Amino acid sequence: MEKIAILGISAFFHDSAAALIVDGRIVAAAQEERFTRIKHDSGFPLNAIRYVLDESGISYERLSAIVFYDKPFLKFERLLETYHAFAPKGLRSFITSMPVWLKEKLFMRRFLRKQLEVFGKCAGPLLFSDHHLSHAASAFYPSPFEDAAILTIDGVGEWATATIGIGNKERIKILKELHFPHSVGLLYSAFTYYLGFKVNSGEYKLMGLAPYGDPGDVQTLRFKEKILSELVDIRDDGSLLLNMKYFRFATGLRMTDNSKWEKLFDMPRREPESEILQRHMNLALAIQQVTEDIVVRMARAAQEMTGKSRLVMAGGVALNCVANSRIVSDGCFSDVWIQPAAGDAGGALGAALATYYIYFERKRTLPEKGDFMNGAYLGPEYTDREIRKTLDYYDAVYDYFDNTEELLSIVSRELNAGKIIGRFQGRMEFGPRALGNRSILADPRNPEMQKKLNLKVKFREGFRPFAPSVLEEDAHHYFSLQLPSSPYMLLTAPVKDEWRRQAADVADAPDTTESERTPATDEERKLQDSDKRDEAATAEIYGRLYSQRSVFPAVTHIDYSARVQTVSKESNPLFHSLLSSFKKLTGTGMLVNTSFNLRGEPIVCTPEDAYIDFMSSDIDCLVTGNFLLYREKQKPLPSKKKDIILD
Repeated sequence: MEKIAILGISAFFHDSAAALIVDGRIVAAAQEERFTRIKHDSGFPLNAIRYVLDESGISYERLSAIVFYDKPFLKFERLLETYHAFAPKGLRSFITSMPVWLKEKLFMRRFLRKQLEVFGKCAGPLLFSDHHLSHAASAFYPSPFEDAAILTIDGVGEWATATIGIGNKERIKILKELHFPHSVGLLYSAFTYYLGFKVNSGEYKLMGLAPYGDPGDVQTLRFKEKILSELVDIRDDGSLLLNMKYFRFATGLRMTDNSKWEKLFDMPRREPESEILQRHMNLALAIQQVTEDIVVRMARAAQEMTGKSRLVMAGGVALNCVANSRIVSDGCFSDVWIQPAAGDAGGALGAALATYYIYFERKRTLPEKGDFMNGAYLGPEYTDREIRKTLDYYDAVYDYFDNTEELLSIVSRELNAGKIIGRFQGRMEFGPRALGNRSILADPRNPEMQKKLNLKVKFREGFRPFAPSVLEEDAHHYFSLQLPSSPYMLLTAPVKDEWRRQAADVADAPDTTESERTPATDEERKLQDSDKRDEAATAEIYGRLYSQRSVFPAVTHIDYSARVQTVSKESNPLFHSLLSSFKKLTGTGMLVNTSFNLRGEPIVCTPEDAYIDFMSSDIDCLVTGNFLLYREKQKPLPSKKKDIILD
């Protein structure tokens, strides 16, 4: 019987990607940014398509179908109706967007066929999946559940901004939708923008900043009250109405009406890269708490509507691991599974899966263990021969190890000695998280490591936390995880009490007295003194940040939480072996894990990407394939380079 091979494509908003499935099995998936080195690349994913075809061994001519992850006509309808509803506002935005739509996006079928001509001719149909169906399919079909409630939440697709659905074997049914412009994703992105971070990428920063806010501060409480009374009306089921007089995303070229927000919150928009003050931390905490409340209400509504005990999730908001953990701790579901490529990149995968099970009406089977995501290791990998060619091109000095155990032992010793390791091995991860194969690793016990990684390796904001990768069998020894595992770094968990350092409680406490926490009596004085509090908070933030809150300070956030990745023998045996080797040496089966990239770059994809980032930062060692390199032994990078041909 002829194999059913389906190519899924997402493009033209952010995080373009391609995915290929063969007879329901996920063969390959990758974001375009990894090849072009343009972070969040939204262009047509020619490189990603070429990769997934090569990886599968399926020629373009033999594809059974090609599917795009949303429906351009419905999106165009939404744009026209939105501009009409808000007219005459938005004229500038309308004039800016219409030429692109009339030239390319409105005739997407023709445009896609033209772009795909480079690969030859394909007799299979070109299909279009609804945006939130793509998200729902990416969440349900790879999951380990035969049936489940489905919750998708993002900024906006065609019309929907959130959906509740139900999955049963091969069937998916959408039961309820929340429609644009009312969107928790866009609400969160508006605060991302107002706090000086970049929309569609800075939401992680906002989530990481929130724990520095003081939940008992009258300012935080006032911020939250203003959000709930002026910006958003939240219903019991998590549906919401935004007060659009405060927002500009529907018709303008920015997220917020800055003058109205400045008056509402009594603070101007923070300029990008400017100093972060206590008021910014408090506002971040306020919107994080509101978002968590909305998401939990949506999850409860999904359980009530479907009657299911298990939940699957996708959409960009499903990358908010703190909100995800609130759903788990709420207890409305016995089990939760989240698509690791929950954003638009994962839409390419979901569209392909929806086509296989719905369009081609194929039967679904369940995995014997785990899920069908292959640990999210779905990208390219490179042989030692290809790696050696790159290293020789740069005249790199390296050691090669035939014995993997010997290499792991040496790397463990270097980690124990305080060295920072760049790890480039196996297949690249699909989605925004580095899960060990394109990672920077370090000792979580080192009190200087968070500062060094942020400022000298990643070149990013010092307040941002790092995640632990921990042996799956040891995770519950260190963390209060409420699910058996967390393989995709999409849940947070508190560090257990026995690993905390109580002396850090004093250092972490906000510099206020108990009387200053009373909102009613001296509220006006406190608000007048906000500038002084900001100055004091700015002075102490790094003292709070770098205090030793636990035995593992490099992965313990200011609120004693950690974004945990559990590593199993089945999902990544080599990474599991490294963690086991480090445990044998130190007694700790855990490492700091952050993505292998510098600030403003995508995660490294090729051996050349890895070597250049290794040489452009304070990473001490590079482990790539069976090669080990020390930066101190390398020659400086050449000012100009030619392309390396890897064959």
